[in-house]
Amino acid sequence: MTLLSQFAALLAIVSTGIVYGTDAFCALVQRSALARVDDSTLTAVMGNVHRFGDRRMPVPGIVGVIAAATASVLAAAVGRPAGSAAAGVAFLLLVVWVLLYLRISAPINRRLIAAADANETPANARTLQRDWDRIIVPRAVLQGVAVLALGVSLIS
Repeated sequence: MTLLSQFAALLAIVSTGIVYGTDAFCALVQRSALARVDDSTLTAVMGNVHRFGDRRMPVPGIVGVIAAATASVLAAAVGRPAGSAAAGVAFLLLVVWVLLYLRISAPINRRLIAAADANETPANARTLQRDWDRIIVPRAVLQGVAVLALGVSLIS
């Protein structure tokens, strides 16, 4: 059962790491790059990035959340309270990330996808991107701390 707990934590680390890496890239690189393009390019690029991201990224995201919860429960079951707590913290951080994504990022994504589909540039394209950018650093931090907590769960 200890091996199952550790496997769940490893699966959570790998899955969450995919989302963390994506969010970190967006925070560190994408924001600055997009500041240098015109609004129509911003709309076309980000509408299409979100189209594919919103289709493909839920899989590692959901696997990470479920695996973190599983790691927490299994660690508790085998008498590893510190490991359970660390994985539990990761699970809670990931739930907060999901809420931020669903409430702030996803609605912006849908608007940019619709504009890209219509080959239109919204008058507020820059504002939409600025609102999306404002939440990407907290999202990346939540994911990064969750990965760290999952790592701690392996050694606790």
